[in-house]
Amino acid sequence: MSMISKSKKLFLNASAPLGYVPGLGRGATGFTTRSDIGPAREASDISDERHPKPPRKRGDDDDEEDEVEDLNDSNYDEFSGYGGSLFSKGPYDKDDEEADAVFDAIDKRMDERRKERREKRFKQEIEKYRQERPKIQQQFSDLRRELATVSDDAWRNIPEVGDIRNKKQRNPRNEKFTPVPDSVLSKGLANSGSANTLDRRQQQLGGFQTPFPGTMTGFNTPSSSELDLVRIGQARSTLVGVKLDQVSDSVEGQTVVDPKGYLTDLQSSTSFANADIGDIKKARLLLNSVTTTNPSHGPGWIASARLEEVTGRMQKARNIITKGCETCPRSEDVWLEAIRLQPKETSLSIVSQAIRNMPNSVKLWIKASELEEETISKKRVFRKALEQIPNSVRLWKEAVELEDPEDARIMLSRAVECCPHSVDLWLALARLENYDNARKVLNKARENIPTDRQIWITAAKLEEANNNIAMVDKIIERAIASLKANMVEINRDHWILDAEEAERSGSISTCQAIIKNVIGVGIEEEDLKDTWMEDAESCIAHGAYACARAIYAHSLTVFPNKKGIWLRAAYLEKNHGTKESLEELLQKAVAHCPKAEVLWLMGAKSKWLSGDIQSARQILALAFQANPNSEEIWLAAVKLESENNEDERARILLQKARSTAPTARVFMKSANLEWCLKKLDGALAMLKEGIERYPTFDKFYMMTGQICEQIGDSDRAREAYSDGICPGLGEITKARSMLERGRSRNPKCPELWLHAVRIENEHGNKPMGKSLMAKALQENPDSGILWAEAIFMETRPVRRTKSLDAMKRCEHDAHVLVAVARLFWSESKVTKAREWFHRAVKIDPDNGDAWAYMYKLELQHGAEAQQQSVLKKCTSAEPHHGENWTAVSKAKENWRLKTDELLPAVAARLSA
Repeated sequence: MSMISKSKKLFLNASAPLGYVPGLGRGATGFTTRSDIGPAREASDISDERHPKPPRKRGDDDDEEDEVEDLNDSNYDEFSGYGGSLFSKGPYDKDDEEADAVFDAIDKRMDERRKERREKRFKQEIEKYRQERPKIQQQFSDLRRELATVSDDAWRNIPEVGDIRNKKQRNPRNEKFTPVPDSVLSKGLANSGSANTLDRRQQQLGGFQTPFPGTMTGFNTPSSSELDLVRIGQARSTLVGVKLDQVSDSVEGQTVVDPKGYLTDLQSSTSFANADIGDIKKARLLLNSVTTTNPSHGPGWIASARLEEVTGRMQKARNIITKGCETCPRSEDVWLEAIRLQPKETSLSIVSQAIRNMPNSVKLWIKASELEEETISKKRVFRKALEQIPNSVRLWKEAVELEDPEDARIMLSRAVECCPHSVDLWLALARLENYDNARKVLNKARENIPTDRQIWITAAKLEEANNNIAMVDKIIERAIASLKANMVEINRDHWILDAEEAERSGSISTCQAIIKNVIGVGIEEEDLKDTWMEDAESCIAHGAYACARAIYAHSLTVFPNKKGIWLRAAYLEKNHGTKESLEELLQKAVAHCPKAEVLWLMGAKSKWLSGDIQSARQILALAFQANPNSEEIWLAAVKLESENNEDERARILLQKARSTAPTARVFMKSANLEWCLKKLDGALAMLKEGIERYPTFDKFYMMTGQICEQIGDSDRAREAYSDGICPGLGEITKARSMLERGRSRNPKCPELWLHAVRIENEHGNKPMGKSLMAKALQENPDSGILWAEAIFMETRPVRRTKSLDAMKRCEHDAHVLVAVARLFWSESKVTKAREWFHRAVKIDPDNGDAWAYMYKLELQHGAEAQQQSVLKKCTSAEPHHGENWTAVSKAKENWRLKTDELLPAVAARLSA
């Protein structure tokens, strides 16, 4: 090795110097490629880098190598450079961190600016995609809906679908398993045996010929002691016979197997998997260790017994719990578990033994009474128990429940002596005594328990039940004072709940006294009104109307000039009181708040609805004196006269109103009355005067145009509409241009957009209508009437999706709710449609269209009671708005119709 290393040249392993070209000195240059010379360099050029990097020392760590930067063009980024690694080797200081934070904030800000536009564009693309490519379910929903109209003959004539499966798949046969006879098993066993010796024939032939199968003898035939198939068959037959004998009657030979219940018995039998069995064994071992190491621990014995009970080993469970009773004779739970596990025949002896060991256990005495069947025996058990434990309230209660009233009174007299601090026992005794004795009992109860409010409330109820109303308020006052003296906190919420309970029991005076004395406890003066109104609303929600009435009455004594409180009290009487109480309250209200017009109007309307027209006129006359220039009172008086066919009196009142309170509504009502009385010239003159006084009141122009249409003067009607900028007549081009002018001035008016869309749809230009609807929803995304119209502009498969979009935008809009209900109605989902109609009228009871659609639904699919219920609710709500409702109610031939007459007329005009 040393010889070889000495003769080896050193330059052979060294790298060539820079710029070295083999054979260049002797002119043998050959040819040069690009890989040899590099980019744009001749072969004879020498690189400027004549000093190569120093060789790496062997002492350096070879495992840590510098990262080689990838400067390929494919790794180049216009912003980050070559993979973002050009400056990775430089130091990263605090300035770099601040710069990165600034750039990140700029990127985040720019992303937020584009986020809304990006999400909006994505949402539009999704909607467009769903419209262009609806689901298969949406495409066939109309066909599925049409199946409801298929006749029975068409159903029967539908051809059967052919079965393309093969014969084997159409007629599957269960695999048959035939038991193998014992002879076959025996023969196979003989053939498969192994022989250890040669018979005589084989010895003669030398083993060159194989004997005939089945003729071998020797050790290959098993002995009878090893396997006897005949005996196995006989044993099997005997076992089957024994099982059959167990389930059959040995005398008559009739079976006693329950044909209906044996499957249930099989299901009730507990089966355990291998894992469950392992867990049970572990649990049994653990519990055995618990009971062995700590035998006085009762829960361990109970757990062991229940484990055996779960596994179906009931007898072992009883043995374990019996042993537990012997080991833990002072454990109440162990005795109760033993009583539960034992059968009824032995449970009585167990409970008697338990009571001997623990005579002061209330649960054991109660369990002993439960095991008795006769009432006399139960009473005997409880009396023995009370001899042992006379201060147990629970035992006294259980014993009293078994007695008749007279014996119960006697027992309660003894019970309150033994348990003087039990409120329930005192109150029960007071209920069984007469008035005088009950007062004495309650007085003794207050002496023994001075800190309980229920005794005082029961005393107040007792006085009210005996018509001693004057004492009720005094008792509650004394109760508050006594409880405060005994350092008891007066919790007004608890007292209000007691007042509600007193109202439910019929003690109205007690309820009112409680409210009067505790309603102001613990409330700051500036919060009195708001807190009391919340309490009243809470009582109304709980159905405690007397409590709410008492709260309003007390509030009005503190704030007698608050119109809002009077209104709340009046609405309470209107909805849950009587007409007499409402009229009495309104008389007090107008005396304290004479400038409150709504209170005068409510009083007059109450008299009018009761049929007392003269009293209603008197109330309005008094209202005129208090409010001489009130527009509402003038118009209410006019309505009262016109509704009762006193047209001349109504005209005189309107004439006076125009002189004393000349408002736009007064002129409109005057013109409307003249129009209804078919005095069109007077109506036009009245409207002309109204336009001169109030040129910005739009209804004057509309009424003028409608009257001109009625008399056939279209030019004059068009002129009136043009003056009021209200399109309605003329060609579609003029109407379209006028609506466009209106939308340019009022882009947020959904009615103008809706009318423009309907004009396009009525003239067959549905694409233009859809385009306008899209623009309308962009300008008014929260308009319910536009969304309702947009739902029914779509095809049937897409309406459901459109309704979901509408609900997201206008969840609490009555127009959208009515549209969704109509959608369910069109799909024959009557129950859902009814629910959505109820939601609509609850949100907006003034929408007459919702009431009309719901009434039409009940006419088609509801019963008579449901129809009358809708009619009654609509009459009480008195709706005044709605597109179809106003079209019928504002018609001059219907101006005298009431609400219950208008509803069927509007419903007949509608289509589902």
